[in-house]
Amino acid sequence: MTYKHLTTRELTLIADFWNQGTKAYQAAKLLKRSQETVYRVYRFLDSGKTIEQYLQAYQRNKRRCGRRKAQLSKAEISYINEQSKAGWTPDTIIGRAEQTISCSMRTLYRMFARGQYNFSVQQLPMKGKRHPNGYIEHRGKAGRLGRSIYQRYRDFPHYQHEFGHFEADTVQGKAHHGAVMTLVERQSKVMIILNVHNKTDEAVNYHLDKWLSKMPRHLVKSITFDNGKEFAGWRDIANKHDIHTYFAEVGAPNQRGLNENNNGILRRDGLSKQLDFRHLPDALVTQLMHRRNNIPRKSLNYRTPLEVFLSCVTDEQLSTFF
Repeated sequence: MTYKHLTTRELTLIADFWNQGTKAYQAAKLLKRSQETVYRVYRFLDSGKTIEQYLQAYQRNKRRCGRRKAQLSKAEISYINEQSKAGWTPDTIIGRAEQTISCSMRTLYRMFARGQYNFSVQQLPMKGKRHPNGYIEHRGKAGRLGRSIYQRYRDFPHYQHEFGHFEADTVQGKAHHGAVMTLVERQSKVMIILNVHNKTDEAVNYHLDKWLSKMPRHLVKSITFDNGKEFAGWRDIANKHDIHTYFAEVGAPNQRGLNENNNGILRRDGLSKQLDFRHLPDALVTQLMHRRNNIPRKSLNYRTPLEVFLSCVTDEQLSTFF
């Protein structure tokens, strides 16, 4: 039960009751307060002190109420700073439990929010921002290019628990100059980044075909795209590699939420909107891909996407991805 502190008005009334000789239990009943609360004030007044002195002492004690702020050691602060720079969230730092942290996950988030120990919320992947649940995209729309995403659930009844289903999209550079293509496998959350340079269906098909040609046949069961024109050549890819392809509903990026979330984090990691992607170095793309695939995730029980991926494929299959 939450305790409600005495107000100045209540203290004045208690002092009046004391001066009038009213019994403490009667005053407590009239004020709807605990008898011990009123007895405490009565005893203070009986000692020859005034109600003003009681109020001053009460306010001093009140300021000391509440839980003290959690304190972290230098080693913990250093570890948290190191991991947050590597893309880990407070949730991941606590949940992964590689090192004991003497506070809870929520407390650590609050430390970032108030800038304690020079932690900054700007270091976190989403910086405290996100779209509300059910968000609908209202930017430029085009018609759906292929089979609806709803057909996917009929073709793959166990889709939610199967390995090999990917979501795909493109991320553009400054002033729409250049692009990279991203694919995310839903079970392991491994991200594949293809440096396509140009956001055209020819460039996308060329690099996607090149990547899929290295894969064992049927390892990639399906790919779900958005409705961008760069995916207009999906039939060639689907027919050549025997892959099921689907498209999210127009203006509903939440249907490919995993891919959209990873794209946003990729922007923060280095592929900003101020960067021209037409001449993006392959080494940078590879570095960003490795970084993202080696960050533990809560949805994977604080394992990294790469660790989960390793449990689903052989070493020979893995070598073709990176």
